[in-house]
Amino acid sequence: MKLKTLLFFIVTGLCAVETPAQPPPMMITGTVVDTLQNTPVEYANVVLDDAETGKQITGTVTQADGTFKLTRFRPGLYNVEVDFIGYHKQTIEDIRITPDNPVADVGTIPLKQAVLMMEGVEAAAEKAAVEYKIDKKVVNVSKQYTAASGTAVDVLENVPSVKVDIEGNVSLRGSGSFQVLIDGRPSVLDGTDALRQLPASSIEKIEIITNPSAKYDPDGTAGIINVITKKQKRSGFNGMVNVNGGVNDKYGGDVLLNYRNANYNVFLGLDYNHRFFPGTSDEINRTTLGDTTFVVASDGDRERAFTGYSIRTGFEWNITDQDMLGASVRWGSRGFEMNSELAFEEWHVPGMGTTSYLSLGEYRRGGQFGSAQLNYQHDFAQKGHKLVAELSYRLRESDDTSTDELHNMQNEIQSGRKSTEKGPGSPLRAKVDYTLPLNESATFEAGYQSRLGRSTDENEFFRYNSQTGAYDLQSEFSYTTEYRRSIQALYAMYSDELGSFGFQTGLRTEYTGRSVELVDQDQTASLNRWDVFPTLHTSLQLPNEQQMMASYTRRIERPRGYYFEPFITWMDAYNVRRGNPDIKPEYIDSYEAGYQRRLGKNLFSLEGYYRITNNKVERVRSVYRDNVMLHTVDNVGKDTMFGAELMLNMDAFKWWNINLMGNLFDYQVEGVIQGEPFSRSSFNWDTRFNNTFKLMQSTRFQFNLSYNSPSVSAQGKREGFFMTNVALRQSFLDDKLEAILQVRDLFATAEFEFTSEGRDFYTHTVFTREAPVYTITLNYYINNYNRQRQQQRSGGDMDEGFEEM
Repeated sequence: MKLKTLLFFIVTGLCAVETPAQPPPMMITGTVVDTLQNTPVEYANVVLDDAETGKQITGTVTQADGTFKLTRFRPGLYNVEVDFIGYHKQTIEDIRITPDNPVADVGTIPLKQAVLMMEGVEAAAEKAAVEYKIDKKVVNVSKQYTAASGTAVDVLENVPSVKVDIEGNVSLRGSGSFQVLIDGRPSVLDGTDALRQLPASSIEKIEIITNPSAKYDPDGTAGIINVITKKQKRSGFNGMVNVNGGVNDKYGGDVLLNYRNANYNVFLGLDYNHRFFPGTSDEINRTTLGDTTFVVASDGDRERAFTGYSIRTGFEWNITDQDMLGASVRWGSRGFEMNSELAFEEWHVPGMGTTSYLSLGEYRRGGQFGSAQLNYQHDFAQKGHKLVAELSYRLRESDDTSTDELHNMQNEIQSGRKSTEKGPGSPLRAKVDYTLPLNESATFEAGYQSRLGRSTDENEFFRYNSQTGAYDLQSEFSYTTEYRRSIQALYAMYSDELGSFGFQTGLRTEYTGRSVELVDQDQTASLNRWDVFPTLHTSLQLPNEQQMMASYTRRIERPRGYYFEPFITWMDAYNVRRGNPDIKPEYIDSYEAGYQRRLGKNLFSLEGYYRITNNKVERVRSVYRDNVMLHTVDNVGKDTMFGAELMLNMDAFKWWNINLMGNLFDYQVEGVIQGEPFSRSSFNWDTRFNNTFKLMQSTRFQFNLSYNSPSVSAQGKREGFFMTNVALRQSFLDDKLEAILQVRDLFATAEFEFTSEGRDFYTHTVFTREAPVYTITLNYYINNYNRQRQQQRSGGDMDEGFEEM
């Protein structure tokens, strides 16, 4: 009884205490309607931005009745942006939310259609496969149906400024020297290797930047390829799953999961990709020593396979309205295999008889790679005024093995060689970028960047011992090399607009310290140098949606580490490699000018460019001994490239979109090789003719044609090739599921043919890859909104990218 009485008084006392009032929830509501039909617009994107900093706070989509509700934010001054495909964006500014006035109803927000009316049917323009911006070209990967099951390399086959040969090697404006960024950060891998590891289904868009500003690293002759991966913009849990498979051992897939709310964004991605390409090879090689000419002819099968997988995860945390902290980690493995079985015939003139044998070759290159990034951003009170800091660490393990065996006709090993190269690389990068708006049009930017790198390569060479049947280490051809490099950079940029004229000028200076040391050989090559890189970009807005641009940049191409190795490395039975400790970096002066005009929904673009490369680095071939070629590198002189790129994107009919691209340029290279002057030139051109047909509301057919003309180098010539790709895309389950059937190289017309000749040698090679190649891709979107209903409301086709969710 006493216990009950005590509990009664405690409860009564607590009830008598005044509970502090909880702050009311903050909320902004409204309704979005179509101004023409006065009907609700469902699934329109509604974004809440801080009115002072411009930073996105939260977002949502409208309901079936056009209403929306924004919650989970703090008191402040905000802007609400409403956007939907087929409509002009609408912004409601200066919405003040306070504890005394926590709820704001912005009322009815009218959206005006940005469509053309044709015979009573609304037709909204689709996003173009390739778009031109003031300083870059943007490739919308969701429009590249013929590359859906491939990698970033396959996407780039059908875009301007880029070439992809039959072996999958990428070149930008005729150069294999370019920098690859992933989401604006340097890739763990280099060039084509990095692009091969990125499934097309995980990419939102690819930016081609041929004349980067001073803010970017100046590395790379041709510029930058920036791959933007898919991310989630809609609050809540979302994701996507892609699987693909094709004939002849081709399969892969990837998964992306994302959760976002007002303060956090967390993602997890997995991908795996395996591609096998059988082919045939036919080669003849002639070398001359004295009065004797040695000839080796081979033909047979040559197979290539690429395998890669990775896992990536990260988060973004809005610590305050002005501070954001982000982190991401990626870890994976990549592998490349090449197997060959070639029948050889060898003879010499003068001489009698022919020796026949079989060559079995195996090449393996791969290893694990990883990266970790930490970034912080602070937004000051003034809109656009911000400070960004980033720290990144990369790790790349390399494990290369090359084995070549020569068998007689009785399949007995006559000779064999094996080369291995192992070594980790671990570059560390740090940077700070500061942006200060000076007024409504002028902006000042400055920053500091640091790059530190260290790697160790162990090269070993083995010969086959016929008595023991084992491979014996050859210490005279085995070396360990240590590389160290430090690059410290400062940059500053100023941009402004004077009426319709805009400009951006920048200056970057870099200090480079580098050393290459042969361990236990007492040999070290060192370098300490300052470089200056100016940049200038201008634009002029003209009437009738016309624009002109012009730019200049200075860039550098630093030699790769193994270019400095002064020792002989056996590549196979007929090829050896030796570096050049005296190799110098290339310096590039690049000029561009462009013109763009929109004609309704159609876009015409013409861009001219002129590029000069000094200290031109070429891979030089010479005779090492009978039937054996020596490969090295040297600064042979300079080259020039003068050309123009044209693009036309138009809707021939409401059901047929045409994207026509062409690149024409004159190429000249001149200098001195092995004491002899040379001069070579070629007129190069390539074209891409992409056609997309809207067969039905959820059915698309794409037909792409491409041609690459012959081109020359200091000692060689590559022949041209033609290729045709087709794809059929069908959507199911209200566009939550997509199936894409692809056929690449439909008519089996693509092949690699190369001729190289110089003093005392001649080589002609033809490589043909399997064709046609059939693959099918399935894409499934988790928690995706109903695209079909959106298309009916907007009267057009939605972009097939995850970024819409």
